[in-house]
Amino acid sequence: MRQSTGKPSLAAAVAVLLAATLACRSAVRDVILATTTSFQDSGLLDSLVPRFERTCRCQLKAVAVGTGQALALGARGEADVVLVHAPSVELRYVEQGTFVGRRLVMTNDFVLVGPPADPAHVKGDDVQEALRRIARSRAPFASRGDSSGTNIFELKLWNEIGVQPRGDWYLEVGQGMGATLRVASQKAAYTITDRGTFLAQRQGLELAILVEGDGELLNIYHVMVPNPDKFPGINQAGGAAFAEFMVLPETQDLIRRFGVSAYGQPLFHPEAGTPEEDLMRRAQGRDTPH
Repeated sequence: MRQSTGKPSLAAAVAVLLAATLACRSAVRDVILATTTSFQDSGLLDSLVPRFERTCRCQLKAVAVGTGQALALGARGEADVVLVHAPSVELRYVEQGTFVGRRLVMTNDFVLVGPPADPAHVKGDDVQEALRRIARSRAPFASRGDSSGTNIFELKLWNEIGVQPRGDWYLEVGQGMGATLRVASQKAAYTITDRGTFLAQRQGLELAILVEGDGELLNIYHVMVPNPDKFPGINQAGGAAFAEFMVLPETQDLIRRFGVSAYGQPLFHPEAGTPEEDLMRRAQGRDTPH
């Protein structure tokens, strides 16, 4: 029988190394982000992910869906952090104790786009009048129809002017912003979109911005985390790290500069630290954000 030399065999050394590597990987869990398609389709998410992963030494797994679906994922404890843009809906969840740590991150604005010929004659800065003209003329309108932040906002606008959109002219796409823009282009239809996604994907689209500059079109993004008291199984540290990352001065500066070189204008405006009441006053006015 061979005596032990006191030195580990090669196989044992490899096993120890493998076990240490696996332990290290499991100690830093993936962070699951539920967010909006506009954050992804604009390209901003992809530009921020590598920096965050270097900062936290973890992997970020993003699920880009409509805001309604993103909030539902977080509300079931299936995401560690959410970044969304439907303030009234977000606040209901916060009041119920489902989410905590809600923080303002950034804004951009919604715009109404449509065929360059503008058959419904909507061009201007009054979004409510534009929608009235679309409804009266029964010009094709493409709705996301997916309970996203954009869809919630669009339906709020119809409600404000007393119109229940239905009929052959009202096309419910049931997909994200990029897909809805493509359908609108193919059908020569109008649609509501966030400016960032439109600018990022406008190449090849037969669409033009026709209504902008209405203060009501302000689009506000917040980040928040599921309540760890309700969802003890989430990666609380990872979710909180991403929320903090989004409001860091360095990240806010990246948001400020994103899109300028490619489009001649920023796609989003950093807002961390801006009082919420200032944003509400801006949204109630008739001023183009920033």
